[in-house]
Amino acid sequence: MKPPSIRFCKSFDGTRIAFAEMGDGPVIVRAPHWLTHLEHELRIPFWKPWLERFSTGRRLLRMDQRGCGLSDWDVADISFEAYVRDLEAVVDEAGLSEPFTLFGHSQGAAAAIAYAVRHPERVSHLVLLGGYARGIENRELPATVRAEFEALVQLVQAGWGREDATYRQMFAMQFIPGAGLEEIKAMGELQRTASSAANATRLLRSFYAIDVRDEATRVRCPTLVMHATSDRRIPFEEGRHMAGLIPGARFVPLDSDNHILLPHEPAYEKFFSELDAFVPASARAGERATFGALTPREAEILERIARGLNNGRIAAELGVSEKTVRNNVTQIFDKLGVATRAEAIVLARNHGIGTE
Repeated sequence: MKPPSIRFCKSFDGTRIAFAEMGDGPVIVRAPHWLTHLEHELRIPFWKPWLERFSTGRRLLRMDQRGCGLSDWDVADISFEAYVRDLEAVVDEAGLSEPFTLFGHSQGAAAAIAYAVRHPERVSHLVLLGGYARGIENRELPATVRAEFEALVQLVQAGWGREDATYRQMFAMQFIPGAGLEEIKAMGELQRTASSAANATRLLRSFYAIDVRDEATRVRCPTLVMHATSDRRIPFEEGRHMAGLIPGARFVPLDSDNHILLPHEPAYEKFFSELDAFVPASARAGERATFGALTPREAEILERIARGLNNGRIAAELGVSEKTVRNNVTQIFDKLGVATRAEAIVLARNHGIGTE
């Protein structure tokens, strides 16, 4: 894989944020989350395949969160609001002129939600994996569970980046319990490279305070939410809760206990299969986008499908029966090579249909 071209931009408070792009095609932006390093990720056995898949037929824009990777580590403000504003700065500096897909993993899901609500004209699709809308401080949890999370902060503060294999394995098992020895070692190395113990502690505390429950109810773009059923880092219920807040969100459970899906497990392929169906990469979209084969009536109906109208509303607007609409919808699906209404909506909106 070609090494990324690293660029920097200044955020609202002067903090330098590192970002990089790879691949070509429709843009997908990865919202900021911790445990990243723009260069080192390409050598991590469980991250490299992710980057290769994301950037096949797409242009992937990723960034190092403040306090992490190649971005500034010595910063006064480590907070959720700062992460969202850093994302704004990177998108602006990258000069993205067309609406893009925004991907949020783990706490990056909350940042993606906040950005999508603040900039609805820029985000065409929202894809969230292993995320949550409320941090520990905003969940109704027993005192014993809260004490466990506080103990984790203390353990990170004391043991982050140490050579002690016991600590590295404990931490890695929260993220990738299904990993082999090589992947666990890579996670330990990533800890040392991605951030300092002091910053990791501050980052964790900022994640505990996250609360985008109100913003989630105001998301207006098509949204796909996926979550591992036995995720040890972020409970499955938090993914369900988040999806339930977002209007019209599609929720897909993934059969895994890994927070970071591993390339050898079926859930990894399931994730990318769902992603490709929701937001086709350029080559696939080109193969399926046979809009010229649609009749004028079918084009009228597709435009209304893309706007979210059901068959009854479409029939009323066009002055035809619902049966006629249903028959036309079947023909539209056949000509576009899609199987569901959601796929038709995504494909149409990717080509500017129904977006105005």
